[in-house]
Amino acid sequence: MRLLITGTAGFIGFHLARRLAEGYEAVVGLDNINDYYDVNLKYGRLETAGIARPAVRYNTEVRSVVQDNYRFIELNLEDRDALDALFERERFDVVCHLAAQAGVRYSLENPHSYVDANITGFLNVLEACRRHPVHHLVYASSSSVYGLNTGMPFRTTDGVDHPMSLYAATKKGCELMAHTYSHLFAVPTTGLRFFTVYGPWGRPDMAAFRFVRKILAGEPIDVYNRGDLKRDFTYVDDIVEGVARVLEKPPAPWPEWDPESADPGRSTAPYRLYNIGNGEPVNLMDFIAAVEQALGVTAEKNLLPAQPGDVAATWADTADLERDFGYKPYTPVTEGIRRFVKWYKYFYNTIK
Repeated sequence: MRLLITGTAGFIGFHLARRLAEGYEAVVGLDNINDYYDVNLKYGRLETAGIARPAVRYNTEVRSVVQDNYRFIELNLEDRDALDALFERERFDVVCHLAAQAGVRYSLENPHSYVDANITGFLNVLEACRRHPVHHLVYASSSSVYGLNTGMPFRTTDGVDHPMSLYAATKKGCELMAHTYSHLFAVPTTGLRFFTVYGPWGRPDMAAFRFVRKILAGEPIDVYNRGDLKRDFTYVDDIVEGVARVLEKPPAPWPEWDPESADPGRSTAPYRLYNIGNGEPVNLMDFIAAVEQALGVTAEKNLLPAQPGDVAATWADTADLERDFGYKPYTPVTEGIRRFVKWYKYFYNTIK
């Protein structure tokens, strides 16, 4: 089996490539290494995976020195011709599309980057999978698609027509595009709605990273909505385990699908949606307390109003994932934060 993973200089893609490099005949990772956040962190991930920074050149293959069957290519997914040529050459069996322009708040200031990366980039992946058929296309969606929904926990049977950010709207758009290709061209697609992922090698714009960085620097942390937020924080290893299991099981058309009471998570096409979350919302102040405990420091807190695009709470219903794959994320926040802090101190040499 030959696997393509997009976004392997990114947080989840890096972890997934390391996990799956031993289980497939060949694994190819793509990333455009953009500067949305510190590229040194992205190159640090690549170097950990055996991809030497000086060897990275655009549209040039670099073979890992620590995982023999893993290769990396710097590539922009908007580069349609280069992407199609890659699919023609490699003949992938399975594709896991994780590359995206992430971040809710950044979308308020840079909307075009979300359409370019998340819509155009995904369209090019879909077209490549149509032109060079694959057994399964798995792609990252987001809990943000639930938007103004207030019914908890969030289920894939819920409607998601009221996003609160352009980022969320592009993720909903990807789900719609995937269904179209599943329906018209029988491309088997599975969308995974990730819930607030954190852990070692995480993104600097995420809560755990920002809190740890500021606390260690002796600076106050910004706490939005005065701490009255709940998130279904999900440890990255749990996300990766879920993705790995889903990759192995392409969806089949659902014969019982009823257009009169349509289930948005299934279809008469080979199309499926799943939540991957811890299934246990955590109050933001409790999350901060876990960070303080791991650091042995009490943070000074700036209690601020809610920010545009922020939802009040997230909570994943993972019953479908448990039923179909026998899997449920399980890492408690206190343990996940302990591991994250240990990595952060090692990577940034802040061990006293």
